Amino acid sequence: MLSKKQESLLQKVQKPARYIGGEVNSVVKDKSKIKFRYAFCFPDNYEIGMSHLGMKILYSLVNEREDAWCERVFAPWVDMEEEMRKNNVPLFALESGDSLSEFDMIGFTLQYELSYTNILNMLDLGGVPIKSKDRKNLTPLVVAGGPCACNPEPIADFIDLFMLGEGEEVTNELIDLLEKHKEMGSDKYEFLCEAAKIQGVYVPSLYDVSYNADGTVKNIANKATAPKRVKKRIIGDLNKVYYPDKFVVPFIDVVHDRAVCEIFRGCIRGCRFCQAGFIYRPIREKNYGTANRQAKRLCDSTGYDEISLCSLSTSDYTGIDKLIPEMFSWALKENINVSLPSLRVDNFSDELMDELKKIRRSGLTFAPEAGTQRLRDAINKNVTEEEVISTCEKAFVGGWTAVKLYFMMGLPTETLDDIAGIAELAQKVVDLYYSNPGKPKGKGVTVSISVASFVPKPHTPFQWEPQDTMDMLVEKQKHLLSSVHSKKIQVSWHQSPTSFLEGVLARGDRKICDVIYSAWKKGCKFDSWDEFFDFDKWMEAFDECGVNPSFYANRKREYDEILPWDHLDYGIRKDFLIDENKKAHMSVTTPNCRQKCAACGAAKLNGGKCDAKR
Repeated sequence: MLSKKQESLLQKVQKPARYIGGEVNSVVKDKSKIKFRYAFCFPDNYEIGMSHLGMKILYSLVNEREDAWCERVFAPWVDMEEEMRKNNVPLFALESGDSLSEFDMIGFTLQYELSYTNILNMLDLGGVPIKSKDRKNLTPLVVAGGPCACNPEPIADFIDLFMLGEGEEVTNELIDLLEKHKEMGSDKYEFLCEAAKIQGVYVPSLYDVSYNADGTVKNIANKATAPKRVKKRIIGDLNKVYYPDKFVVPFIDVVHDRAVCEIFRGCIRGCRFCQAGFIYRPIREKNYGTANRQAKRLCDSTGYDEISLCSLSTSDYTGIDKLIPEMFSWALKENINVSLPSLRVDNFSDELMDELKKIRRSGLTFAPEAGTQRLRDAINKNVTEEEVISTCEKAFVGGWTAVKLYFMMGLPTETLDDIAGIAELAQKVVDLYYSNPGKPKGKGVTVSISVASFVPKPHTPFQWEPQDTMDMLVEKQKHLLSSVHSKKIQVSWHQSPTSFLEGVLARGDRKICDVIYSAWKKGCKFDSWDEFFDFDKWMEAFDECGVNPSFYANRKREYDEILPWDHLDYGIRKDFLIDENKKAHMSVTTPNCRQKCAACGAAKLNGGKCDAKR
């Protein structure tokens, strides 16, 4: 419930529905009947945050408890922030309208490195001290989780504890523990020492980091009850883990405005650039019957006319040929579209194509990632040009007229010939369409090339690799454009300054904390948005803090260097990653997990179980 003062701001901003709450399936509780209040914060705007599956799961999970109330908080857009600061209105949660400072636990999800300044801005706007050392009381406790928590060091000064891995179980354990320590009257240090004993909980203040003269990490020493290495948490059985039967339905359009059904976690592929493919291992599949029931319930409770299957590689799901017909048996009757993102070109079966013909046709998206076979082998994509062409041919015969191809630029061992190969592959797809005698009359083809700049990420075989400099990336972008000779091919790419900063924050250490704080003080926020990103201010912040960003982004690391995240155990053996890195430089591939287990080590976190071995 918003106060009159909060409501008075809404007439002065665009999209006031971002801030009013009260949506279908949102949860409002009686504050006098609960013991624990949790503010789940998404450090970006409402439209992006409301599209995030993790928030939907944990919001419902906590609200299933009678003793706890989870509320949503999003980064206010600049017009709203200006009015809030002008009128001394602190950042508030949508369900109650209460300030961040009134909550027991404030949790941030870390989906993207360029959202870090928004975390600082949201804490400040909510009246919460930004640095952990300045928050003396037990509550509010500031926690964080998500994929970027696999290297939390660049924001270690601001977060009390991180949840590594999957949050369904550890969230409830932390709530129980914090409730217990509130009742005992414990101080913050006593609580953190006990929290550090929970698997998946990393308390940065319980670790001391020392550095060598050259700026590399010398040692990471654990203190008190903290383990030497923190193991991530995983869910062993997706058929038994909590999954919501309803989502909050927004009043306004959001980025992914549809129901979402998760079908499995992890990835069998082992693409050497892909952080998600490694940190979400081992593979765990949800039974197709469970997935179908959950999908049906979500559509019934939300009224959505589209449901998307969520995974890193949907066509690798072993139950896909059974799940799709089951879902179509009710979805088609109710005019509900079934979306299958993350399809693989090497297992896009005729049966799957026949099923997809039954639903609304949109463009098909595939990710060859590299323009030549040599480079695809180096990154272990395990996809051939013949498979790309064959899959596009199936799509064109099936009536599709638009194909989007995802590539990366700046990959290790890449040459300009590899860049030209992107345009050549796209041209072959265009030519293929016009050679198809059954193509729709009067319709042309559109082949979109989307090129991301490669950023080396922790816990991957490429974590030791240098990132291309901005000048190198600009040269490659120009070479790609000059290699495209058809108006049927559309090209887009990521801006190199944002990729450079992402590279710094992804592999940074605790010295980056001061840089992020300085950049925020200079006004940096919404750094992932082109209209707000200010590269010059970031460079000023690096200069003022005496930190060279190229040291983190563009430097090759040796295998024996202590990396800032080496004390965090995501299950993947370091010697396995080293072997994969060496194979990349020889363009040697590793079979996917279903063809042959590569003994990466991830299954040890799940009692030796990995569904890829089925």
